[in-house]
Amino acid sequence: MSDLQQNIQKLDGYLARFRETGILNQIAGEAVPALSGEIFETRSPVDESFICNVAKGNGADVDAAAKAAKAAFPAWRDMPAVERREILHKIADKIVERADEIALCECWDTGQALRFMSKAALRGADNFRFFADRAPGARDGQALQSSTLMNVTTRVPIGPVGVITPWNTPFMLSTWKIAPALAAGCTIVHKPAEFSPLTARILVEIAEEAGLPKGVWNLVNGMGEDAGRTLTEHPDIKAIAFVGESRTGSLIMKQGADTLKRFHFELGGKNPVVVFDDADQDRALDAAIFMIYSLNGERCTSSSRLLIHEPIADEFEARLIERVNNIKVGHPLDPETEIGPLIHKTHFDKVTSYFKTAQDDGATIAAGGKRVGEEGYFVRPTLFTNAATSMTIAQEEIFGPVLTSIRFSDEAEALQIANDVDYGLAGYVWTNDLTRALRFTKELDAGMIWVNSENVRHLPTPFGGMKASGIGRDGGDWSFEFFMEQKNIAFATGQHKIPRLGAL
Repeated sequence: MSDLQQNIQKLDGYLARFRETGILNQIAGEAVPALSGEIFETRSPVDESFICNVAKGNGADVDAAAKAAKAAFPAWRDMPAVERREILHKIADKIVERADEIALCECWDTGQALRFMSKAALRGADNFRFFADRAPGARDGQALQSSTLMNVTTRVPIGPVGVITPWNTPFMLSTWKIAPALAAGCTIVHKPAEFSPLTARILVEIAEEAGLPKGVWNLVNGMGEDAGRTLTEHPDIKAIAFVGESRTGSLIMKQGADTLKRFHFELGGKNPVVVFDDADQDRALDAAIFMIYSLNGERCTSSSRLLIHEPIADEFEARLIERVNNIKVGHPLDPETEIGPLIHKTHFDKVTSYFKTAQDDGATIAAGGKRVGEEGYFVRPTLFTNAATSMTIAQEEIFGPVLTSIRFSDEAEALQIANDVDYGLAGYVWTNDLTRALRFTKELDAGMIWVNSENVRHLPTPFGGMKASGIGRDGGDWSFEFFMEQKNIAFATGQHKIPRLGAL
């Protein structure tokens, strides 16, 4: 039996219970159907086959979940941080125990290749361990003395929070948000993307099996326009952590305005990888390919624009075309597969529409630009050349395995092109000139920049973007700044003079 056949067989066993019971919501520690009784289907992008039914929560379900989170908050907030740390470590342990199940279900639900998702569960466990170990110090502050007062700063958890996660790498991105929220002492209502509900259900089960008190973590599946909107408007929810499209982020901010919510938005990107003629071209080529074609190109930090220095452009693009044409598209459960299907027909139609747009604008489809097979939502990795920064393909986030190559003549033009988009999430700069790297990164509009490297995530560092790419930062202490309120307590150190109004 091949590795692919073995993985399909194992997956079938993991999915059996979901086919029988469907994916339920989790409210106040209980697995429950939607209050309305409504359901929706989740189907695999591999072959459009039915996976299982999913509880279709609406505003009433979100309201129940928010009330459960509110009721559970005082006890979770006041639990000693070392005890919260222990529970979060147990969650991490159980994630590792079920890593195979998580990976296979994620692949089947999203179309992501196993070679990447096999590590996603372990990275999720690392996220829980990282923030677990920081929980005891999350409230620590500073002592700031003046001539009359000793000011002591501290932080307290903000309260029940809403977490809205996307469909591209849902398990790992959920842990990025939920682990620091729990470590800070917040309770949660989690609404996962409707296209990829499987691993969210597994994760909340793991958490409660690990000893998380009932109501601390609530899960409501449903649609953005109903369940999502109620969550963003709910008065008991004090903050929203959202990962998704920039337009949706704008809508969520409007919905939450009346309740003066705090927002953290990780939104879209149109990220440049800038390759100068003095760069290590072999490593730059590997990194550029990896950062756009891994994860099916469905990642916010993908290097979707290649800015290539004219002296090396012909040779670099020729090598790029050869490599792109060799990328293996196939079944996501096959360990050899490098690119699987796109998540859904809606997204498939969006991505493939850019093939005609590119040609209409005068760009060249140098590789790909075609569907693969007749079943599922597979596309060939695609490369556009002869592109200009004014073209639609250079401005809009395609969010698929599609790279647009643009040539530049000098450093000033490269910077102008790199910044000539609405987004500012990530940037990648390849040069062996240190002074150029310092100049360029200083002026580049991006919240995260890697020099001579692909995206290597380091959890203590800030993760987030500028412009239309988001608000706020994840990672390290930046996560606690979002999920906690800052307080200052001033103690008089003597009998300083107090003005006496109305005294005779």
